[in-house]
Amino acid sequence: MPPVFQDRDIDAVLQIVKDAAASQIVPRFRRLGVSDISEKKSSIDLVTEADLLSEKQMTEAFLARWPGALIVGEEACETNPDVIDALRDAELAFVIDPVDGTFNFQAGLPLHATNLAVVVRGETVAGIIHESVLGDTLVASRGAGAQFLRANGERVPVKVAAPCDLSSMVGTISINELKGEEKRRIAGNLTKTKMAFAFNCSAYEYWLVATGKVHFIGHYKLMPWDHLAGVLIHQEAGGVTARFDGSPYRPGDITGGILTAPDRDSWEMVLREVIQAR
Repeated sequence: MPPVFQDRDIDAVLQIVKDAAASQIVPRFRRLGVSDISEKKSSIDLVTEADLLSEKQMTEAFLARWPGALIVGEEACETNPDVIDALRDAELAFVIDPVDGTFNFQAGLPLHATNLAVVVRGETVAGIIHESVLGDTLVASRGAGAQFLRANGERVPVKVAAPCDLSSMVGTISINELKGEEKRRIAGNLTKTKMAFAFNCSAYEYWLVATGKVHFIGHYKLMPWDHLAGVLIHQEAGGVTARFDGSPYRPGDITGGILTAPDRDSWEMVLREVIQAR
């Protein structure tokens, strides 16, 4: 019998995320030794003991409760990238980024979080972004809206920013993957906005855009653990996300870039004036 995820299971998923953060991430924050940090593909693409051990703990907990579920963890995918393709057809999958913003984490900056998405038959049905240091969480279930869950248990509905002119917008386009003239072009186009920012942490970017603190974010690199949870939370908060060609962003998509904005008109304006303008 295939594993089954029900709406009420979101509380159990959240507890698994919180437990891993409390036992593996928080105790290592600002306490990492040199041997606890390794490079992956570059000097800013890092992995720490906190990443590895928290992902391992969550993986074991998910499989204990939902045997047979597909686990798509950022660190495990380093050795088995083909598992991403299975997302489209999996009966149930948990997509984990144990420490999104690892560069910030190892530098002692509290701009990092755990991303967790639940995918059922190719559709994201739940998303969690958990701040391990403060203990706050954004959580969403498809069709049920998005909420800010404070560490004290208080729940507050969240809503995206109101649409406005580009010159009044605050946002960012992640250009780390771009080079040369293309990188300079996008950076130049961002000067059309009120303010641009960079956190090197997609979890925090989605947090800000879903809670209405900023207007748009865009990414060229599409890894499911970076985006699935945040996209669902933002959509449930009333926003619009699509790939640069206008098609929906779905589990398993790793090309095409994505743009997130308060509504369709804002999305089209940012695409035209920031992504496409030359």
